[in-house]
Amino acid sequence: MRDPFANLAQVATIDAPSPQVFHRDIVAAEEPVIIRGLTGAWPALEAGRTSAAAMSAYLRGIDTGGSVPVMEAPAATGGRFGYMNDMSGFSFSKRQLSLTATLNRLEAILGQADAPYIAIQMLPLLSHCPDFVRSNPMPLLSPQVSPRLWAGGAVRTQTHNDRDHNLACVLAGRRRFLLFPPEQVANLYVGPLDQPPPLSLADPEAPDYDRFPRFREAMAAARVAYLEPGDSLFMPKYWWHHVTSLEPFNVMINYWWGDMPAGLENPNDGFLAALLAFRHLPPGERRYWKAMFDAYVFGAEGDVTGHIPEAAKGVLGALPPPMRARLRQELKLILLKS
Repeated sequence: MRDPFANLAQVATIDAPSPQVFHRDIVAAEEPVIIRGLTGAWPALEAGRTSAAAMSAYLRGIDTGGSVPVMEAPAATGGRFGYMNDMSGFSFSKRQLSLTATLNRLEAILGQADAPYIAIQMLPLLSHCPDFVRSNPMPLLSPQVSPRLWAGGAVRTQTHNDRDHNLACVLAGRRRFLLFPPEQVANLYVGPLDQPPPLSLADPEAPDYDRFPRFREAMAAARVAYLEPGDSLFMPKYWWHHVTSLEPFNVMINYWWGDMPAGLENPNDGFLAALLAFRHLPPGERRYWKAMFDAYVFGAEGDVTGHIPEAAKGVLGALPPPMRARLRQELKLILLKS
């Protein structure tokens, strides 16, 4: 089958860096990158490179027996994990089964005509397979950042993004990631925000430009990453990604981290508050607040505080910890009155 993304820009590839270089140069650059050789010493990777049966046997051997979230879509979906037509729900069902039973079923349906598409997603390995964490250490991240398991068939997950940095490590099968920069959100035709995760309605593999004309701009800005067993992909937070598992059996491990603040300083909560406060204002008021955000929050208008002495800048200044604490307290009091 012809690759629909063969002509797109490819994500850059590097050899495994030191932890210092990874955080100082790669994470700070906020650009996706493929890392070769990062998991080369993992026994899990050796099993994944051997065969689907060896990979399954490895995971069954460290399974502690707990139930896991299993998603399943009928053959008619073509493996597309997305919305139902009316967006009232998703195109797959979800239930709890054991890891071992699910792996056995995945093996049993390999090569079977009209087989359903099955996937285990986001399984925390520290609780379900702690031996995996001990035997397959991640040198780039703190031990407090624990891995999650993704295993299944030839599933296609619609374009979505994460609020944390993501390091995805392929152990078995092959995966293709189509990545869109965060600023392409308006061109992706994203579904309801209050039905997480919000997914793009546009299918990159069969784009309908009559229905989604702005999606052409998103595709023009897209990059593609092809991952084999042993390859890892760093995706900065908020990058949109469409993920295709290219083999009948696929296994990946990922790590999420990002030090997202809680409460009043959480960006997503601030965004939801902004929807409530600004979205339904009259046009003139919306223009005013857009200008205020551009000037004072995002700096789109350049430095608009240089004329104010540093000691007099107040909330427009560096916001040292005591001032941040005072501002949080003032906001809490306001919220209590609302």
